[in-house]
Amino acid sequence: MAAIRTAQPKPSRAGSKVRLVLFLLFTAGCAGNRIEKNQPATGGWFEDITASSGLDFMHDPGPTGRYFMPQSMGSGAACLDFDGDGWLDIYLLSFGGPDAKTTNRLFRQNTPGHFVDATVGSGLALSGHYHGVAAGDLNNDGKPDLLLTGFGTFKLMLNTGNGTFTDATAAAGLSNLSWGTSAALIDLDRDGWLDIFVVNYLDYDPKVECKSPEGISDFCGPNSFTGTTSKLFRNAGKAVPQFTDISLDSGIGTLRGPGLGITVADYDGDGWPDLFVSNDGQPNRLWINQRNATFKDEAVSRGVAFTSIGKAYAGMGIAQGDVDGDGLIDLYVTHLGSEQNNLWRQGPRGQFRDRTAESGLAMSRWRATGFGTLMADFNNDGHLDIAVVNGKVFRGGSARGTNLGFWETYAEKNQLFANDGTGKFTDISPANEALCGYWNVARGLVCADFDNDGAPDLLIAPIGDRARLLKNVAPYRGNWLKVRAFDPKLDRDAYGAEIVVKTESRELLRVLSPAESYLSSNSAVAHFGLGKASHIQEIRVKWPNGQPGSTEIFPGGPVNQNIVLRRGEGKSQ
Repeated sequence: MAAIRTAQPKPSRAGSKVRLVLFLLFTAGCAGNRIEKNQPATGGWFEDITASSGLDFMHDPGPTGRYFMPQSMGSGAACLDFDGDGWLDIYLLSFGGPDAKTTNRLFRQNTPGHFVDATVGSGLALSGHYHGVAAGDLNNDGKPDLLLTGFGTFKLMLNTGNGTFTDATAAAGLSNLSWGTSAALIDLDRDGWLDIFVVNYLDYDPKVECKSPEGISDFCGPNSFTGTTSKLFRNAGKAVPQFTDISLDSGIGTLRGPGLGITVADYDGDGWPDLFVSNDGQPNRLWINQRNATFKDEAVSRGVAFTSIGKAYAGMGIAQGDVDGDGLIDLYVTHLGSEQNNLWRQGPRGQFRDRTAESGLAMSRWRATGFGTLMADFNNDGHLDIAVVNGKVFRGGSARGTNLGFWETYAEKNQLFANDGTGKFTDISPANEALCGYWNVARGLVCADFDNDGAPDLLIAPIGDRARLLKNVAPYRGNWLKVRAFDPKLDRDAYGAEIVVKTESRELLRVLSPAESYLSSNSAVAHFGLGKASHIQEIRVKWPNGQPGSTEIFPGGPVNQNIVLRRGEGKSQ
């Protein structure tokens, strides 16, 4: 049976007709007003299409001037096909507070690259101090649900299937009284049901006041408070989701830390999903799955707790991917502008080393405080590039002449780094005005091919400013392939699947995990830039539940297409 094909309508359990599945991958944006001399001759990779796209979201950070620390951490965004029409939609979070007139908003994509506001009547017009969002199917009914985190708020919004969502938090047995930031949906025990991991930040006291070195009121830093423990909830596998808090029993709830970012992958190669958490000013955590619903933090022994100089930097966002083509997942973490973002390369399996200097990433055109970050092959040359969105957390920035008001002193410009194919990067920010040429206090970053043209686009979620949608217009793009890994028995995307595409000259690895960047949920479709490759030899999928036949080989075919690989239709390896 030919298992590589263009996407076809997927029948639901009820047998109703469903649409073509368009596959979306989001990347990080940079806008600007001038190009510096001596820049690489790459041409701009993005165009700001926010105005023409219909995406008219303005982030509400709440009242300014009180230096309410959670306000400075921002809000994220999610891409998901909430109505099953085959087009990726967008959900953007706000932070105005529970009494604010502003709400989170849902935008439905009705034509390629154009969105309409679908918030009214959706059940998602929520007001509060919202930070993070994770999208995924928690009851295996074929419809993506939403998990929302924040300061003083935590919600599970269940997709009803008719374009609306209902609050199922209490019914699901979910509660998180801590300050929640990023979240991930992960099948921790490989039983076919997605579990919930929530990263918590600080034990914050709003009565504590902080000042800058000049004695001016400012936002507090993480050292003013103690870190908190993260939360892990196990899915009982029911049509109406039911969860059990196993944080303490799993080991994850035994260690405190100021957690901000999360990624999920099988880092040690044993077939079980592990968790990497970036901590703000404290050692990172690498929670290795012990295959019995427990985890051990092995970040120190595996080389990702500290930088190469033995420091624990202010970890915020995380990007993951194979930057050097060796078949192993590497990790990139953003930090303060006074520090340095770091790249940990993996090798041998399960061991990491800080390779920031060797990679060229220490030679950036400017330093900035990074938050959302992603690896994606923006020019489809077969090599993962890195996008970072920036914004200070302490006053004293150099931005002038913006319309950001209170937030101007925190504004910085974003960054973009091009991979030369060996895992070495060049800063091409000055040539990319749409992403890197303007001032912002950016936090969330999402990557997806929204208009389905084979190139990953970017969505940026800043504080106190409009969300920006950037279309990929990179010149001289190579060929591409987008792969959706779908498990018919579970009626959902196979979160955690490892996909390897083999061409005549190389093998390319991707992991299906929307949980990366910062406070955001990205596309669950694997995007492969192929360069000049004109034919796929084969595709290998390692399905995430580890049962017999968990690795399947699918036949090759032509490039430049969307495909769906369904479990059971490949040849077992």
